[in-house]
Parts: sequence; C-alpha cells; structure tokens
Amino acid sequence: MVFEPLCYTFGGGTRLSVGAAQTAVTTPPKLTVLPPSGKELVKEHSVTLMCIANKGFPSDWTLNWKIDGRSRTQEASRGVLQHDGLYSWSSILTITQQEWERGVSVLCEATRRDQSAFTEFRREQCVE
Repeated sequence: MVFEPLCYTFGGGTRLSVGAAQTAVTTPPKLTVLPPSGKELVKEHSVTLMCIANKGFPSDWTLNWKIDGRSRTQEASRGVLQHDGLYSWSSILTITQQEWERGVSVLCEATRRDQSAFTEFRREQCVE
C-alpha cells in the first residue's frame, strides 16, 4: 500500500499536512520599505512609510520598526498565505516631518525566535 501525503489549506492560512514528515523549514521574508508619496511630503505634517514582507514561512514572523536604532511600536498585518505556500505581511510607520527632514535611519525588521531579517531606508534613497 502506497501512502501519498496530502496537504490542505483552510481559511486564512491554517495548513494541515497528513502523512508527510513535518520538516521545520523556516524562510525569512524579503523586506521592502516603500517611501512616502511626493504629495504627502509637500502637504502633510507627518510622513508614512510601509514595510512589505514577502515569501516568509511560517506565519509567525513579526515586523518591527527602529528609528535611529530605537524601537518604534506599530501594528502589522497578520500573515497572509499566498498561492505558493509562503506568507506576506505589511506594517505602516508614521514619523514626523521633522524626523524625515533630519534624515533619520528607518529599519524594518522581521523576527522569529532567534532569527531576523532587516532592511534599512534613508531619505537620501528617495528620488525627488
């Protein structure tokens, strides 16, 4: 008798594997920080950046922000299961116009247990 492993995904990302050996494969997400829009830079008193985390596994990675090395608490979305079996997350950071003008270092970091991945973003990276 040959037993074929089955894998099903339910709802927002609960995965059930039947008959397959569970190997703990951890994949750090790829991180990208999206800069503020030009309109926001001209009209607003604050600046919004977004961190996109793609293709991570499993779903319990968390996103954190650091401004000039100091943690800044912001909410992040729950992991969204993609068709390839990996997860995506996002988080939005709002800083003051003064912080942006000063050219602070913005770090988006994904962490899971003793693992981490990060990307750094600075105002100088924007094409104005």
